[in-house]
Order: sequence, then structure tokens, then C-alpha cells
Amino acid sequence: MKLLAPLTTAAALAIASPASAYWEYGHQTVARIALANVKPATRAKIRRILATDALLDTPECPAKRIEDASTWADCVKPLKDANGKARFGYAYNWHFQDVNICKPFELETACKDGNCVSAQIEKDVAALRNPRTSQHDRVLALVFLIHFVGDLHQPLHAGEHDDKGGNDVAATYGTYSPRRFNLHSVWDGTLAERAITSGPSLVRRYSVAKRKRLAAGTVTDWSREAYQVARSVVYPTALGRDVCADGEGAAQRATLDEATIQKIVPVARLEVERGGLRLAKLLDRALA
Repeated sequence: MKLLAPLTTAAALAIASPASAYWEYGHQTVARIALANVKPATRAKIRRILATDALLDTPECPAKRIEDASTWADCVKPLKDANGKARFGYAYNWHFQDVNICKPFELETACKDGNCVSAQIEKDVAALRNPRTSQHDRVLALVFLIHFVGDLHQPLHAGEHDDKGGNDVAATYGTYSPRRFNLHSVWDGTLAERAITSGPSLVRRYSVAKRKRLAAGTVTDWSREAYQVARSVVYPTALGRDVCADGEGAAQRATLDEATIQKIVPVARLEVERGGLRLAKLLDRALA
């Protein structure tokens, strides 16, 4: 099995960039899984709402297709207003929640004033359910919801070790160690791509039993689960030790050899499945 197949070096470097939050391919796959598993009526409503994407006034970042909607929240980050300020700067903290993996799980601190990914997911669902929500706010809530559910299922958006979600931890992935490559970008890009392309396509209609099993729980439950994946899988496999048990600070470099990569591919693959089926559940709830 090729280490980065089918990524080219150029593509891998692009994914490693800090500008790409939870890799476009991953967000798009989560969205496609969701679209394949929502009710037909929900699917029709999604398409009707996205057809009004012009209301967002972001021609640089269209959102008419669910694949485009899934990456819209990242696409708009560089957009400026007439005064040169970030138009969507208010949403910067909505893509993640800084819950330290070495402390008990709690969202009160990470989600102060609703400025975290799980709180925004709940807010977006409520906006979509409210018949009084304006057309503009409705399409805005939908594109944010599609993106944020993907973000929540990248473990380093849900748990971290005082290292900006692994961004401060330099990383080697197999034999590949490009400049500016870090633990976060591994899970955002190269590992995610490997996981999605390993085995049968994840984009399909899942059985009722599997949908119920993987989509069970609440947004808080999913947050705790992703935090636990970061705690028990992401950091130990990358650093070769339990950063919480040994009392040492964050490592300067993470190393993921081929054996480690093969071990954690199923974990990354499962996170994408969970994200897609849970997004479907929320969309059905919001648009029923």
C-alpha cells in the first residue's frame, strides 16, 4: 500500500498548510454521506435552501452544492469588508473547542458564551427549526452546520494538549516530513485522505441499524467521544507515550511510522462515518 496514495507531493503540501481546517476532502465526504442518508424530503429542502446561497454575498465561495457548502466556512475566512477587517472573524472560535485531554472533560470553559463548535451546532439546528428564521440566516445556519459537524469529528478540534490542537507539534508521517507539517495537519489531511480511500466507499446508504448505532447520542456525547479519541489514540500513537501520565510537556515532534498509520486508519475512517451519519440525523431533525 502506498504511503500517501493517491496524494501527490503538491497536494500533500497544500493539505499541510495551516489554512486548511479539516481538509476539504474530509468535509466533502462527511457531507456526501449525510446527503445519502437523510430523508428524501430533507434532501429536497437542503437543495432548496442552498439554491439561495447568493444571500450570503460570498461569490468567491459558492455554496449551491452540499460539497461546496461543507467547506464554505473555511473558504470565507480570508474575506475582508470595506474596512479591511475579516468579514467572518466572529466565527473563528466556532470551528473547535479547546478541551485539555489531561483534564476532566467539560465544555463550560471551552464554550464560554457559545464560542465553540458544539454550541454552534446546537444553535444552527435551532435556527433551521425555527420557522421565523430569515432566508439569509437559514442558509447561513445550514452551511455552518454542515461544516461544523465535520470539524467536531476531527479529534484535534475537540481535544488538545495546550498545543493549539496539535498545530505546535511538528510531525513526521511515514517517510514524509515536509516543512510546516504538524500533528494537526496529519489528522486534517494526509491521514484523513488515506482513511477515506482505504476500503469500500464511505458514501453510501447505510442500514437503519448502523445509522442508529453510529448516530446515537447528543452533541455533547459526540464532543466527549472525540475528546477521548484525541486522548487515547491521537497523542499516544503519535508521541509514543501517554502525555498525561508521564508528567512531561508536549513533544516537539510526533512520529507516525507505517505500522502506526495502518493502526489508526480505521479510527480516522470511523470518525468520518460518524460525522456523516450524525450530520444526517441533525439535518433530518432540523428540516423535518
